[in-house]
Amino acid sequence: MSSTFTATKFPRRDLLKAGGALIVGFSWRASLLAQGFDAVGYIPGPDQPDQNRLDTWLAIHADNTATIFMGFVELGQGASTALLQIAAEELDLEMSQVKSVRVETHTAPNQGGTVAGSAIMRGGPRIRAAAAEARLTLLTLASKKLNVPVDRLTISKGVISVADNPKQSVTYGQLIGGKSFDVPFTGKAPLKKPSEYKIVGKNFPRNEIPDKVTGKYVYAQHMRLPGMLHGRIVRPRGQGAYGSGAAVLNVDETSIRNISGAQVVRRRDFIGVVAPREWDAIRAAEQLKVTWDSTPSLPGSAGLYEKMLTEKTTDTIPLEKGDVASALSRAAHVVDRTYRCPYQSHAPFGPNCALGDVKADSAVVMCSTQNVYLTRDKVAKVLGLPVDKVAIQYYEGSGTFGHSCHDDAAEAAAILSQAAGKPVRVQFMRWDEHGWDNYGPAHLAEVRAGIDSDGNIVAYEYHGTQHIWAKTETSEQLALGTPALENETSPGPGRPLGAAQTVTPFTLGAMYGIPNIRLVNHRVPGQGFLKGQSLRSPLDVSFSFASEQAIDELAHLADMDPFVFRQRNIKDARWLGVLNAVANAAQWTPRKAATNLSDAKIVKGRGIALGTHLTSYGAAVAEIEVDKESGRITAKHMYGALDVGLAVNPGFVENQITGMLVQAASRMLKEEVTFTETNVTSLDWDTYPILRFEECPEVTAIVVQQLNEKSDAAGEEVVGPAAAAIANAFFDATGVRLQEYPLTPSRVLNALGRA
Repeated sequence: MSSTFTATKFPRRDLLKAGGALIVGFSWRASLLAQGFDAVGYIPGPDQPDQNRLDTWLAIHADNTATIFMGFVELGQGASTALLQIAAEELDLEMSQVKSVRVETHTAPNQGGTVAGSAIMRGGPRIRAAAAEARLTLLTLASKKLNVPVDRLTISKGVISVADNPKQSVTYGQLIGGKSFDVPFTGKAPLKKPSEYKIVGKNFPRNEIPDKVTGKYVYAQHMRLPGMLHGRIVRPRGQGAYGSGAAVLNVDETSIRNISGAQVVRRRDFIGVVAPREWDAIRAAEQLKVTWDSTPSLPGSAGLYEKMLTEKTTDTIPLEKGDVASALSRAAHVVDRTYRCPYQSHAPFGPNCALGDVKADSAVVMCSTQNVYLTRDKVAKVLGLPVDKVAIQYYEGSGTFGHSCHDDAAEAAAILSQAAGKPVRVQFMRWDEHGWDNYGPAHLAEVRAGIDSDGNIVAYEYHGTQHIWAKTETSEQLALGTPALENETSPGPGRPLGAAQTVTPFTLGAMYGIPNIRLVNHRVPGQGFLKGQSLRSPLDVSFSFASEQAIDELAHLADMDPFVFRQRNIKDARWLGVLNAVANAAQWTPRKAATNLSDAKIVKGRGIALGTHLTSYGAAVAEIEVDKESGRITAKHMYGALDVGLAVNPGFVENQITGMLVQAASRMLKEEVTFTETNVTSLDWDTYPILRFEECPEVTAIVVQQLNEKSDAAGEEVVGPAAAAIANAFFDATGVRLQEYPLTPSRVLNALGRA
């Protein structure tokens, strides 16, 4: 593999022409937006493919195949296959006739990050519109070549034929050859109706799975370059507060003198080591003597929520309707509860890895990332190079569930390579990954809600307190002394400020028809707390844990079954659809919760809940067992229903639901970042336990297909309700409520003892 890189204006052009590419120019038109063509992902920048040309999105080759260019990366969710389904459908090609290429800067369209289901939700309309316009253009060319009107032509597998004379035909490849077309993209090309779909809405296998199961797939951890060195970062075991960094007081470079070829790299407070052999780099990082400033900067786990409450906050009201205070004063029953929700870690199975090859005037970094262009900006900054001289090549990692340490690793590899003058492969150690993660944010929830005597929810108020996300990667902060900036923009382009970082109307309250509602967001400054960033369903687990337990309490006060109570209070057909679907799958029989209490050692319970992450509709049921002597909760069976609108590949959505259910059980029962006043202490799988294989629940995934709706997100929306369903099931089993998660044995025993 070449380690050199030369930036050109359109580095793909000659390659595509050689393959017989269709090159069609176009300009944006209002009609594109009218038919659902999503333009919010267009982010202009230096040396990026022109998104106003069709050849940026697809190419038709002489062999009658197509290459689809996409700006979204494959994170194991199947998006790279589903986007090809969309393209093949509109082009009237078989799946075997379409392919994609590696996502990298300078060649991939810049569509923003692969976050919150954006690959299909935002990427799908672009691919669909481009493919439809190409199909229309090809039909027009065929009409001229065959001398028949377009309405007499049919297409199958990229072969355009005369309807009443199939022998009179021409292929896409024959129409294009090596020629270029300068046809404006009007946006008026008709899209297929859902009733015409043959590929979209059907299950096709993921295109990368064969290589993964045979061991041929190249992950970021597999990357190697000739003459490269191995690198490791050197930091304290566990971060302090965001903004405090890791101040270096002294480095004793002689402490690794016995390790042949090992070198220390220091740039301000960034410390790393490189060596020709990986084991030597590991030994050097372990052995290097560094004196750090260990001044306390954190409240510690025990003081976290008190500190959140005493900080000066920025308060906003995302939604206020009616008069909550008056309605609560007249309510027949009122619930008023506070819930505590911890930091949680991304904890990828394999720590993040990146390979940097930095020259005097250019750089290539091979890494995992959710956004190659944003990572390019970060790497260019730490290297002091123009962004168009830095190339980022995407390689899938071991699973990240959001913004873990992938950009941190990319920056570290670039810094070490620039200093060493050779390619450097950096892999984080487990304590680096766990200890210096961008954690899913802690949250403090205060919920008040009331019902009338007929069981109708009359008022709902939610106060959510959490700090905003970190913006500066640790490697940059340490190497450049960059201030610890906070993320003032949302993780996905086109969203309102901090949509995933704040209390939102669709996430809280929208499930139910509530006449009086007030949502208040209390934003705490990020300084003085741990680094926070997007973790799958960033705040949604906390939202659902608090809100859906309050809803369950209202059902109990109304002497109603929790499923029936929700049915009564839902006014939206799609929310009711997922609720009914999951209850039917679980064979839910109505009864009031906590009416089957037992003195047995092992007791059983079931719970139900609704929830989402900004867009789609999710519901879950949990069936659990509680060992009242050990305090251990076991998730026996988890059910999840998800309505994402049009599910391009229902099998992929089922896979996502399955993963969400299992992860929700892990996060609700086990996962919590712990820390003292000086540093994080949950640095391995013992101090940060996750669900083990033997503890994995049985799962049932239900896709509520909506062929005539737009496609929405499918990767995060069931985690929250699944977590809340477990909490509600605990009440059903024991008659006791837990207001802090994870629901560890010690918390269970304390709660049962108090009861």
